[in-house]
Amino acid sequence: MEGICTSCLYSSITPSSIEYKNRRKLLNTVQKNRSLSTRICAVTSVSTVQTPSEKTALLVKDISRTSALEQLDIERGVCIPFRKYSPESVRNKVLESRGQIFSLVGRGIEIVWSLGLYWTTLVYDYLVGRDEEVVPFRARQLRKLLCDLGPSFIKAGQVLANRPDIIREDYMNELCILQDDVPAFPNQVAFNIIEEELGQPLEAVFSKISSVTIAAASLGQVYRATLRASGEEVAIKVLRPQIEPIIYRDLFLFRTLASFLNGISLQKLGCNAELIVDEFGEKLLEELDYTLEARNIEDFLENFKDDPTVKIPRVYRQLSGSRVLVMEWIDGIRCTDPQAIRDEGIDIDGFLTVGVSAALRQLLEFGLFHGDPHPGNIFAMRDGRIAYVDFGNVAVLSQQNKQILIDAVVHAVNEDYAEMANDFTRLGFLASGTDVAPIVPALEAIWQNSLEKGLADFNFRSVTGKFNQLVYNYPIRIPERFSLVIRSLLTQEGICLTLEPGFKFLEVAYPYVAKRLLTDPNPALRERLIQVLFKDGLFQWKRLENLISLAKENVTKLSKNPAFRGNNRGTSNHLKNEQKLDLTDTIKDGARLFIIDEGIRRQLLLALTEDSKLHIQEVVDVYRLLEDQVDVPSMALELAQDLPSVARDILLSWSSSVLSDR
Repeated sequence: MEGICTSCLYSSITPSSIEYKNRRKLLNTVQKNRSLSTRICAVTSVSTVQTPSEKTALLVKDISRTSALEQLDIERGVCIPFRKYSPESVRNKVLESRGQIFSLVGRGIEIVWSLGLYWTTLVYDYLVGRDEEVVPFRARQLRKLLCDLGPSFIKAGQVLANRPDIIREDYMNELCILQDDVPAFPNQVAFNIIEEELGQPLEAVFSKISSVTIAAASLGQVYRATLRASGEEVAIKVLRPQIEPIIYRDLFLFRTLASFLNGISLQKLGCNAELIVDEFGEKLLEELDYTLEARNIEDFLENFKDDPTVKIPRVYRQLSGSRVLVMEWIDGIRCTDPQAIRDEGIDIDGFLTVGVSAALRQLLEFGLFHGDPHPGNIFAMRDGRIAYVDFGNVAVLSQQNKQILIDAVVHAVNEDYAEMANDFTRLGFLASGTDVAPIVPALEAIWQNSLEKGLADFNFRSVTGKFNQLVYNYPIRIPERFSLVIRSLLTQEGICLTLEPGFKFLEVAYPYVAKRLLTDPNPALRERLIQVLFKDGLFQWKRLENLISLAKENVTKLSKNPAFRGNNRGTSNHLKNEQKLDLTDTIKDGARLFIIDEGIRRQLLLALTEDSKLHIQEVVDVYRLLEDQVDVPSMALELAQDLPSVARDILLSWSSSVLSDR
């Protein structure tokens, strides 16, 4: 396994060759057995180095001479060997004929002329000293200009709306309202594309299809239809005709322009401008291939298959292709209509709990995150479930990224801002080797100012506003996947506040995070739990009690759908789930650590005798919280069955210490 790139393995295993569950198990096995968490195909020489530290040093050294895409692979911890996008493929596409070259030149002149005129007005405003007072007008002008320049620029504007590292906040706020709603292309053109993908007449497959589009966007449009064979209602997503050549042409021009801005980008962001274009191009071309979106839907279905609170539409693979996607029609209520949700007998607070928990599971558990959860893509089902649609834009986080995010949460809880700044480097926000000392005070100020009113009034928008100022003033780049995560969390928080103005995000998020720290099967999270429970060498008894209470609250709420009141017209056959907090793995790991790890054993013994007294009452309080959650005889049996492996680990630890002493 040592020479295998995990992401190559993932990409080569398709749903048709192996079940998703087995694929995920195989990947987890590879990840657990890798000696280096970040590995890419391009750096083949790494496998010849013997020690992990030497491997890491070699990887950092090789970053300087790898391409932008390879740098992204290193930073993300994954690589995509069969990616649709590469600078070479884009160049070959747009330069393969004389006609395309002429088209490219014409488009380049149009873009340079339009952006040049706009840039000239900004320079003039600066020279006459009115650059600040006309910002609102210039921001609106930029938004309209991007719309006029077409789909690539609309998408670029949506990306810039979440990139405070590139543009200032007042321009971001204007671009946030940039919609990709554009005039629909003719129905007959769309129907011809559907028939070409199906290989048969429209009437043979659908008994009815809407005469108007349900939604039209920059890359495609959606129809509602009824399957002739089964009578099921479906949504048909159709890609705009001849859009790929336009996108390829614009990407080539974007990257050409970026090559002239590398110096500025290195100084401002600590990375080449070409890398930013490559991130953008990679995501954009993925959205042009509906087979990838179909796979995303299937992955989300697998992730939430046992969740009674989430609805993911089924995809009809046999009717779908690269330009057409047919999926189950979602008959839900828009999440911006609180009265309609209440009228269906749905509990608003329960529904918000469902939504926040689903978002956190995507981010911290699955590593596959819906990147565009605007109000048109999230619905309330009549049985209280939350439904997601439109999976063309998703964020993928590696196991390493998820662990670092949890590290950042732990460091925030422990107010360790220096380590939090280092987490930013590990996540790719800061270039390797960047001095984080100037950033630490700024991070401390942001976090403490956000908590002045207490955790109950904490909200992402206030923190993000302060963070935007930080990244604009320091050489910080927000990686594309995290810009999607930030946008997604902000959008979902906005939906929550629309439904319930007094909504407190952390009151819902904390119970889930507590449960994850206590019960996650990943042993790496045990280390994070220990960091949370020990502060300045002292054991935090009250923090442990709070974690257990919050985790129990999360399990109790989500054991059945908290949004379902029982008078809904929906079905309730999916409202059964686990009823107890499963701490089996955590207790087993804790017992193992206590026996094997001398440092942990010493810390726990000191915790029991802090301040020159036995903390018996604290132990009793913790036990009372857990007595209804743990089956003691079963736990004792499992611990006994685990004794041989514990004894082996003790012997190995002892022999290693003896050999090292010699």
